[in-house]
Amino acid sequence: MASKKTLKVRAKREKRVRGKLTGTAERPRLSVFRSDKHIYAQVINDAQGTTIATASTLSKELAGKIRGSKKVEVAREVGKLIAARLQTLGVEKVVFDRGRFLYHGRVKALADGARESGLKF
Repeated sequence: MASKKTLKVRAKREKRVRGKLTGTAERPRLSVFRSDKHIYAQVINDAQGTTIATASTLSKELAGKIRGSKKVEVAREVGKLIAARLQTLGVEKVVFDRGRFLYHGRVKALADGARESGLKF
């Protein structure tokens, strides 16, 4: 369990990062959340307050691909999946929101996977 001080630091970092980013209809926000086992990505239009698309390691499309893979490789696949879902909706550009997580490791792999699939940010 995280201490109160750690939780305050996390909240402060998240507020600082999110205060600089906003998603619009033309460039929605690609938000990333990373837990110990899973990684989640959702694309949000902040102007309307709606979620456009989601992808995670729990997605049924990835069930066969990710078994036995390393976490970084799985994050790259989640990035490719979210990019594919956005392309079907006609979204090409997003604003990347790493939240309270450093742009390193699994978060960076997710971003690289999305870029490989044609998403621009």
